[in-house]
Amino acid sequence: MNLSGKRLCITGGAGFVGSHLADRLVADNEVVVVDRLGNGRREWVPDDAEFVEGDLREDSVVARAIDEDTDAVFHFAADKAVDSDAPNEQFRLNTELTATVLERMRSVGCEHVAFTSSSTVYGEAPRPTPEDYAPLEPISMYGAAKLAEESLLSVYANSYGFQVWNFRFANIVGPRLQLGAVIPDFIHKLREDSSELEILGDGRQEKSYMHIDDCIDAMCYVVNNADTAMNTYNLGTRTTTSVRTIADIVAAEMDLDPAYSFTGGDRGWVGDVPRMRLSVEKLAGLGWKPEGSSDDAVRRAVRELLAADFE
Repeated sequence: MNLSGKRLCITGGAGFVGSHLADRLVADNEVVVVDRLGNGRREWVPDDAEFVEGDLREDSVVARAIDEDTDAVFHFAADKAVDSDAPNEQFRLNTELTATVLERMRSVGCEHVAFTSSSTVYGEAPRPTPEDYAPLEPISMYGAAKLAEESLLSVYANSYGFQVWNFRFANIVGPRLQLGAVIPDFIHKLREDSSELEILGDGRQEKSYMHIDDCIDAMCYVVNNADTAMNTYNLGTRTTTSVRTIADIVAAEMDLDPAYSFTGGDRGWVGDVPRMRLSVEKLAGLGWKPEGSSDDAVRRAVRELLAADFE
């Protein structure tokens, strides 16, 4: 689908990924951002975008956000805490959000949807993990919800004529990334106490990190070029970065030399996948390749967050 001259709805569009996508699309499209401002910020929504504030599970909100003129929906709205304190409620919320959005789309004749899934659907899978790896056995409620939502998307693609772009993200980093993610957490901790940094787990956890600009580029490229009913793509880099290396990069960029303390164990929390690297060969076969390494993405994001003096 050509992302030009369209009316596009971005759910969760005031959040980290959604607001960056809105920035990219608003010049050539009519963009509607809907967000309840739980994770997002109103000031991140582009001035030229229409903004709808509210919970998409409410009929009046979803009706304002998605109407008969909507050409496509980028569905990013979700409770994104992988280590949620209320995992059952998170599962219910996220799956209900997606079911509500899809049914509203079907009722108004909008049949194009892009969805932000996650590497967590794979669980602890061999690396690099391709899109056709099976069985999918997530180990967190967050991952279970994403897999359930992917199943809903498949139903609408195969039974109701929808075209779906389903993106399984690695760890996306860059400006507007908030506390709860490892990079801003380390920056915040070192601002509180520059002499010591607590690291969850043993610091050996290794994952792939992708810069938000590359993520947005890749998503737009896939939507423009992948044209089957259900298009599932991993988004990430070919390399990984350990938690300890992230700590080293953050400390170096802040010109600090803290002592490290570790909470112990091979993972940071219940449901944490200690090692993750996604195969991006399918994405490369479509014609898009990530330019930078995982370390490059981390270092660039650290510098951007420090420069922005995030809260």
